[in-house]
Amino acid sequence: MNVAGKKILVVGIARSGVAAARLLAARGAQVTANDYKTETELVKSAVELAATIAELRQAGVHFVFGAHPLEIFLQADVIVLSPGVPANLAALESAREADIEIISEPELAGRFLRGRMIGVTGSNGKTTTTTLIGELMKAAGAEVIVGGNIGTALTSLVEQSHDHTWTIAELSSFQLETIESLRVQVALMTNITPDHLDRHGSFENYVQAKQRIFKNQTADDFAILNAESAAVVDMVAAFGAPSQAVWFTVKDDASKQIFLRDGQIYTTLLNPDGSEVAVLRLQEIAVPGMHNVENIMAALAATFCAMRTTLDELEPLREVLRHFKGVEHRLEFVAEINGVKFYNDSKATNVDSTMKALAAFERNVMVILGGKDKDSDYTVLAPLLKQRVKQIILLGAASDKIAAQLAGVRPMVRAASMSDAVAIAIESASQGDIVLLAPACASFDMFDNYEHRGRVFKDAVKSLVLGH
Repeated sequence: MNVAGKKILVVGIARSGVAAARLLAARGAQVTANDYKTETELVKSAVELAATIAELRQAGVHFVFGAHPLEIFLQADVIVLSPGVPANLAALESAREADIEIISEPELAGRFLRGRMIGVTGSNGKTTTTTLIGELMKAAGAEVIVGGNIGTALTSLVEQSHDHTWTIAELSSFQLETIESLRVQVALMTNITPDHLDRHGSFENYVQAKQRIFKNQTADDFAILNAESAAVVDMVAAFGAPSQAVWFTVKDDASKQIFLRDGQIYTTLLNPDGSEVAVLRLQEIAVPGMHNVENIMAALAATFCAMRTTLDELEPLREVLRHFKGVEHRLEFVAEINGVKFYNDSKATNVDSTMKALAAFERNVMVILGGKDKDSDYTVLAPLLKQRVKQIILLGAASDKIAAQLAGVRPMVRAASMSDAVAIAIESASQGDIVLLAPACASFDMFDNYEHRGRVFKDAVKSLVLGH
């Protein structure tokens, strides 16, 4: 993509927008960066942005803060959207009517990245799976860069890429809804459950955004699909199997390419004749929860397809799985205090991910729920709460809705802050109990993001440790 001299508008001045603006300015574009927040508000929420904005100004980037003026949208040759920016802004609708190209930051990156890509999307498990694929691919001998929705903007990786690089990209529905030419050679769908309905408007729209990961695949490419996800199965039934479909399941079903039998993961992908190979026993896996078994199967499938792995190349991958401890804010063990274990699953930002977190523990859980509602139905949590939870601690803006939908399911108490929630938990807990942060909500009512929420939880727990 030749951007020299072109007028390019970058909307959203956060991690992705900054990286996109930096790349475009370095390639000679006339870059305008726009955000609805004022410069003071942005710098207050992220102090490091002050130096970054100054650096970009030096590079020639023009900034427009505090609104989305229509004229800067209509003057652009191309508009690049950060994932947090709704694709249905009024100014964007006017730009579409004027036939101005609107693309996502990953789409922009894809026009400059060299090598090949493994893309990971889905409602839950994306970051764990993306991280694990990166580790497995390195163990298999690949040159790997990892980014996307996982925390490193893809445009910031462009200069590291070369013809033999594999880019491992976590891709959200927000990023996928405005891709056009981005080709993902190995596209992975972890699962699909209702999420971000406040942004997409309907589950159907959300599924369509996710499905775009397969948009530019060819017959040489692979789609890794979860047979346990009804919405994924329905998607394939409605639109056909994209590219070369590879299915994984936690059932004993040898018709799928990766499956579970007698507590062991098997695959038919390693031998040319399709015969079964035992990969790893579940007791060798360090991370808890059956959802993490699904994540491991997905990561293995992606690696096998990308690297054309053979049986004699399997042992280094087994070693990665034996030592993989998971990712921060995903069922992360924090501490044990007087026999009470604390787990941080702040990334459980929807109901389905909270269900998976609860399913990882058999009983005696004290769960912290709440945050910014995403038009979710919390009643589906009731069976697991009845089976495994002793007490619900409510926190944040969605507390009233959650309390109304789960009334009488389990004892509830409200907390004014995260430190208050942790204090309530330790006062009520007994030896052998689990305190689990798995909010089922977004974090933006009280925190900058789910990472900030998780860090505040861990800091509150560590304060208890110091107190004991």
